[in-house]
Amino acid sequence: MPEASGRGRQESRRQRRDARTERGDGNRLDQPRDPRRALRPPRLGFDSDRFGSFAETFARFMGTATFLAWMTGFIILWVVWNVPYGPERPRFDTYPFIFLTLMLSLQASYAAPLILLAQNRQEARDRVQQEQDRRADAQSHADMEFLAREVASLRLGLGEVATRDFIRSELRDLTDAIERPDDDAAGTPAAAVD
Repeated sequence: MPEASGRGRQESRRQRRDARTERGDGNRLDQPRDPRRALRPPRLGFDSDRFGSFAETFARFMGTATFLAWMTGFIILWVVWNVPYGPERPRFDTYPFIFLTLMLSLQASYAAPLILLAQNRQEARDRVQQEQDRRADAQSHADMEFLAREVASLRLGLGEVATRDFIRSELRDLTDAIERPDDDAAGTPAAAVD
């Protein structure tokens, strides 16, 4: 059995190689290379969905109180360490705190596009959800119209059907009619006998 699968793999490799050779995109030595293809850098595998998911996670974290607390603590430590007061220690960013400003600017320059990317993905999801809601709403509206027509047709049909009260009144009339001919034959009205 393993030999058969090994032969099958070799055969499929041979078929792919032959197909590449027929198309001319294989590494053939008897044909020149396409110069445009040689100038292009190789395509890196980039999963935009994974990056978008990372952007959403990052944007979600940046909007939390935890992030604000950590960022505030970091800045306070930075400033306290680098102020010229206190014991002698190596200060790497003196009073104007230019390096801190540069780091915060860099963080903001990366945060803004990531937040926008997360918002765009959320907008795309919302658009799909709205379209699905619109379709479901149209379907339920059509179903309600159909049911309203069915109920109306049932009401019209029930108008022609004998109801319980109608049958009872008819039976009462028939029993009265059956009892009256006996009274009429005697010549006395039914009300006078009682």
